[in-house]
Amino acid sequence: MGINLSKGQKVDLTKSNPGLVNVTVGLGWDTNKYDGGKDFDLDSSVFLLDGSGKCVSEKDFVFYNNATGGNGSVVHTGDNLTGEGDGDDEQVNVNLSTVPSSVEKMSFCITIHDAEARVQNFGQVSNSYVRILNADTQEELIRYDLGEDFSIETAVVVGELYRHGGEWKFNAIGSGYQGGLASLVSDFGL
Repeated sequence: MGINLSKGQKVDLTKSNPGLVNVTVGLGWDTNKYDGGKDFDLDSSVFLLDGSGKCVSEKDFVFYNNATGGNGSVVHTGDNLTGEGDGDDEQVNVNLSTVPSSVEKMSFCITIHDAEARVQNFGQVSNSYVRILNADTQEELIRYDLGEDFSIETAVVVGELYRHGGEWKFNAIGSGYQGGLASLVSDFGL
């Protein structure tokens, strides 16, 4: 059983799991009883950030339409258009040993596709989480349940994998944004 994190909590990933190389970052969510007549499509994405907290190029923004980044070390496995069913709705595979040294942090985000036009926000989302699995054994190492702290936000930075002293750590962020994906893209330098 993995470690359950609270907002703002940081945990060492590779030091406490020696030999860990391949991880799967699973993101999941459900929608509340929402009936606005439009489908609810949430998307996960990853921003590969340098020391200044910015993406160097568009290749450092990994999502369903740019599924591979970091010279192949980060791979988005595909877009789930409905979020229905149990388990992870979307996953990202990361080979920690081949992430380019210029990437100091990976920011994992969930956004609501076309939120403004569909009049949707994270107040209508429940059971959202991020978890990190050992990709080789499928053992859950870390889990962060975001809770119901959001209302009008249309994007959430759920957590970060970052380098510290030659090891990888995870930070449970849980920070909401208005302005959807566009606000995240702008904040991360694209």
